Amino acid sequence: MRQGILALAVAGGVALAGCSGGGDGAERATGDSGEKRDSAPMPAPALPNGGTGAAPPGGQGDDERREFAPDHLSTFALDVDTASYGFARRTLAEGRLPDPSTVRPEEFVNSFRQDYPRPDGDGFSVSVDGARTDDDGWSLVRVGLATRGEPAETERPPAALTFVIDVSGSMAEPGRLDLVKQSLDLMTDRLRPDDSVALVTFSDTAETVLPMTRLGDGEGRGEGTAGGAEDVGGRTRVHRAVAELEPSRSTNLEAGITTGYDTAARGRKEGATNRVVLLSDALANTGETSADGILDRISDARREHGITLFGVGVGSDYGDALMERLADKGDGHTTYVSNEAEARQVFCEQLPAHIELRARDAKAQVAFDPETVEQFRLIGYDNREVADDDFRDDSVDGGEIGPGHTVTALYAVRTRPGADGRLATASVRWLDPDSRAPREESGRIGTADLGGSLGEADAGLQVTAVAAYFADALRTAAPPGGHVDRDLPEPNATTPNPASRAPATPIPAAPSFAELSERAHALPTRTKQVRELTSSIDQAARLTAG
Repeated sequence: MRQGILALAVAGGVALAGCSGGGDGAERATGDSGEKRDSAPMPAPALPNGGTGAAPPGGQGDDERREFAPDHLSTFALDVDTASYGFARRTLAEGRLPDPSTVRPEEFVNSFRQDYPRPDGDGFSVSVDGARTDDDGWSLVRVGLATRGEPAETERPPAALTFVIDVSGSMAEPGRLDLVKQSLDLMTDRLRPDDSVALVTFSDTAETVLPMTRLGDGEGRGEGTAGGAEDVGGRTRVHRAVAELEPSRSTNLEAGITTGYDTAARGRKEGATNRVVLLSDALANTGETSADGILDRISDARREHGITLFGVGVGSDYGDALMERLADKGDGHTTYVSNEAEARQVFCEQLPAHIELRARDAKAQVAFDPETVEQFRLIGYDNREVADDDFRDDSVDGGEIGPGHTVTALYAVRTRPGADGRLATASVRWLDPDSRAPREESGRIGTADLGGSLGEADAGLQVTAVAAYFADALRTAAPPGGHVDRDLPEPNATTPNPASRAPATPIPAAPSFAELSERAHALPTRTKQVRELTSSIDQAARLTAG
């Protein structure tokens, strides 16, 4: 399976420097804060027409490709994955357009943290804003959700992390297992003494090479004893186990995850954050190879024990679809690293800082007023759709969100001529990570809030719009005689529903790549991430130029 080429392009033998302390390393898209329209909790409106889901009078009717929603509700599970954007940047840098099936607009949008207001406790703040586009009647509406930042290092609960490490033959390529080993060593030194680590390896079979081990055990006791037997600390035991990892044979991902969750359940720490961290190129070729089939085998540990999955992809060939679905269905998220800086950020900053959860099974529902809204379309989140009736069904999976995260959903909205009044109400529902008690928060926006043009909007909204237009353009791009990276298998059990990835009608007022490049260069904020976004758009413009 060659779904996406997510690289870990680091030359073999390059040693990583020590982890820097503090922060999660993510740059904000802007220093400006979006205005919070309404912070009072409001329940999401009931379904129209007695809950039938039929379109309201004058609303958008059903469409076999569902380019626009058929009623006034839009419901989806939250997602903080960003792998698709990084994959696209790397592919463009190599002179190729990414295959449209690997472009997930929400992951482009969510690659840029926003300065949304933060709540005081667990859960979310809700911000809603928008601006008019150049297409008459059409606007972009941004729903922004944010969690409180990570606690001081001494305040978070201890972590119990089970690393499931792919040691199959494909991991022998430079920049795969070698960088994984270096990164694990660095992260082990960064974790606290009361954190615990277990190591599971898999190739054609799986093995627990280190049971759950508290890192502070044995610290300060020295390397030798009177009897000559070695008595080493927990960190040393982890480092030694990592040093012995060697690649071999095929990839039985099912065996790795099953053994990993079994090890995590046996070593589960009460009061700690228990998580499985999968490090793999996700090129499963032995045993069960579908995400659903694999996760069915560990459902008890996953749901009853609250063990979440964090997937880290490596390698020049990468099973993007399988890893994404594993993370979505495993109550977690996925990322990948393609160079030394990204490896440092993921293992030394993101993972240690985001061990704690702020919300479980988080879902959003946006209700558009049919009196003012004629059509709307959620940009992205194709694989995260939730039935409207399931918004308050807490048995339905949502997204697991950690501290300091921002989640952005962007909508194309067509207002009715002369419309005035309430435009939309955005609600988010989640379970408290400790008590599992449900909570909700809402915000709203009116037509008066769409008075300005996109070029005059909040800097964060402008960055969001450029990222979304970029993803939308890549979904339909075709170079004149150039190459699109489409070395993909036929759809099967390991790939998402192809219909969910079909290119949709472009976002209204969509610019060409050349015009998008001009907009990117004119953005009012020039962080490192925005400069990288601009560079990638320039590369796409060159590849598609006539």
